[in-house]
Amino acid sequence: MSSPDPQETIAQPPAAASTPLTRRGVPTDPDLRVLALATLVNRAGSGASTTTFAIFFTRDVGIAPTTVGLLLSIAALVGLLGQVPLGHLGDVTGPRELLRTLTIASGVVLLGLLVARSPWALGVVLGLATLLSSGSGAVRNGMIARIATGGRGVAFKAYLRAVTNVAMSFGAALGGLALLVDRTWVYLAVFALDGLCTIAAGLVVARLPHLTPSPARLAGEPRLAVLRDRPYVLVTLLTGIVAMHFAVMEVGIPLWIAEHTDAPTWMVSVLLVLNTVVVALFQVRLSRGADDVTSSARTMVLGCAWIAAGFAVIAVSAGVTRWVAVAVLLVGAGTHVVGEMVSSAGQWGLTMGLAPTERQGQYQGFAGTGFSLSNVVAPTLIVWLCIEWGWEGWLVIGALVLASGLLLVPVSAWALRTRERYGALSATG
Repeated sequence: MSSPDPQETIAQPPAAASTPLTRRGVPTDPDLRVLALATLVNRAGSGASTTTFAIFFTRDVGIAPTTVGLLLSIAALVGLLGQVPLGHLGDVTGPRELLRTLTIASGVVLLGLLVARSPWALGVVLGLATLLSSGSGAVRNGMIARIATGGRGVAFKAYLRAVTNVAMSFGAALGGLALLVDRTWVYLAVFALDGLCTIAAGLVVARLPHLTPSPARLAGEPRLAVLRDRPYVLVTLLTGIVAMHFAVMEVGIPLWIAEHTDAPTWMVSVLLVLNTVVVALFQVRLSRGADDVTSSARTMVLGCAWIAAGFAVIAVSAGVTRWVAVAVLLVGAGTHVVGEMVSSAGQWGLTMGLAPTERQGQYQGFAGTGFSLSNVVAPTLIVWLCIEWGWEGWLVIGALVLASGLLLVPVSAWALRTRERYGALSATG
């Protein structure tokens, strides 16, 4: 008897929660091993590109920083439009095949950065790449929520986040070398690496199991039920405001260092490596405690407080000597990354724990719109407040993040009550 095609097998739930998530750093669940490998390959290219993107297109290509920020915002808006429909499409057709297609197509589009030399060309590349990447993220997160049963969703996400940051750290080191060489051809090589790594990740995704489509809608159930789930919509909006802090590493920190401090530009790479290494080492550990919706909301508050404190410290790095600025930036980035890890665990617990199991694709796609909305607003807002306005802007961004975290406590309690009332609470999380 011939063995079954691994690409046509039906996924089985992971082992019980008592089974270790990893053994010697390698996932015990075979599906997670595939996801980890695809993530490792994909994010290595992203790390290198993130380190060099803002500096190359503002300084070498000559596009104004405010224009780059605006293009990133527009691209995020384009990506937002596809997340829920593509997540829903993954639910009803099976996520593996769609995830593979979207990931490969995203890599092909990213190669367009090699020839983008005008705001219009850069906008087209960023828009298409973000649409495909956002859609693949929605499908991927829905798949994780379905296979990570038994309350292991947050642990799975934390591990994959750690893998992401290992890869980003390696990529950031390559980006740092590109900044040291500081030649156009090196920057182009970085963008080519990003595109090729994304294509390779799409090929790895083909090894994931086939998941059966979700059951048909109930009588009267809307096609995209998440759009009418008002508590979930508000949770998504607030987590999106919190997520503005992610844009700081991509846009805020590079431009702040270059224009407002005496720190060397290679500190951009150092801080990104610090962020990714710390997350790789401690994300899983700091995700413990976000076991249900209520505890996840409290975790969000703690994480947001750390983020706000980190931004306040970073603001001090302006107007001081070179090596004092370096030290202050290290402390501020270290404080911020603690908040990043803690708040990420809380966000995963909320968005997965409040989503119906059979609709995880569209719900996780909608949860991703919070990040997309953040990416629409955050680059321009951060450039305006933190770069154009100055150190006061860092305090304003920190206050917005902290206020949103505090509001998540009563809002998530409301969302939880609606699910208990109608029996819609998901078993995933």
